[in-house]
Amino acid sequence: MSVWQDIAGRIAAETGRPFEPEPPRGAGGGCINDAFRLSDGTRTWFVKTNRSALLDMFEAEAEALDQLADCGAIRVPRALFTGSGDGLSYIVMENLELGGATSRGWRLAGERLAVMHRCGAAGFGWKRSNTIGATPQHNAWHTDWAIFWRDQRLGFQLEVAARNGHRGRLQSLGEQLLTRFPALLDHAPQPSLLHGDLWSGNLGFTRDGEPVIYDPASYYGDREAELAMTELFGGFGVEFYAAYRDTWPLDPGYRVRKTLYNLYHVLNHLNLFGGGYGAQAERMMQQLLAEC
Repeated sequence: MSVWQDIAGRIAAETGRPFEPEPPRGAGGGCINDAFRLSDGTRTWFVKTNRSALLDMFEAEAEALDQLADCGAIRVPRALFTGSGDGLSYIVMENLELGGATSRGWRLAGERLAVMHRCGAAGFGWKRSNTIGATPQHNAWHTDWAIFWRDQRLGFQLEVAARNGHRGRLQSLGEQLLTRFPALLDHAPQPSLLHGDLWSGNLGFTRDGEPVIYDPASYYGDREAELAMTELFGGFGVEFYAAYRDTWPLDPGYRVRKTLYNLYHVLNHLNLFGGGYGAQAERMMQQLLAEC
């Protein structure tokens, strides 16, 4: 039995309805996974695949989608199941037909993200580790946000960078930065449920204008880390930020903390793709050190 036959059989079993699909159609996707739509002409499901060794990545994604959905603030595609076969791992989820962004849609996205961030926990972290792109992301619980971000975010990415051969100035600046966290993380955030990888490619709008988020790397952390990433690569409407701040204003000092939070993603891009991200990370660290 092929992996697609297995998936079709499981869809039928999970939904209690026969499902005899047409051949899968490619759905584009990012640089990490392959994406497909599987349809029988009546119902369509969205399927992502990767190597069988990465099943844990999809299991963590399914749990994150469930948790984001249970929060009830903003729509996400519901995961149906995960599995593996024929050397592949996969996740099968609700297929959502997306349309274009509108001013109203951006306002709704900002408002609903702020409401989602009100879903909290007793500490910072998550119930399991997951991935940010293809990089492991450790989420051991901690009550001190500064220590969590220093050790499980920036410190870990710097260790990976060193193993990848990115040493020298990057590491010396990183060592200085890690010793100065109390001066840089100078507020006391509450743990907020985060999408964790919220760039413009992971937010869309249904055809009736409802915002949707997907491809999460969730954990409980400072909500400013989420807002910072939305600014890193751009693409979010001005209405989004105005609506977010109207719903839940940010604390003073966000401008500096934003750079500290986005450094994590720039280091991750360095570890995934190389290129000019190393120089960008060094500039960001110099900027942060000048603030101390």
